[in-house]
Amino acid sequence: MTLAELKKNQKARIKKINLENPNMIRLMILGLVEDAEIGFISASLGGDPIEFDLYGSAISLRKSEAQEFQVEII
Repeated sequence: MTLAELKKNQKARIKKINLENPNMIRLMILGLVEDAEIGFISASLGGDPIEFDLYGSAISLRKSEAQEFQVEII
């Protein structure tokens, strides 16, 4: 399952990140790293971008970016 597949109010733990995408390093600096707990807050009307709760802060990702993170529901 990826971050892009989470539903409202679901929480997950990041298990794997696709490091072949050069944008992932920037997101990892923001705290999107393996074993980080992240919660789905909402998505815009079109479903892109998606807003997540990460360590008490809101972060928005494009759906294509969220698909690069493999997660497990907690």
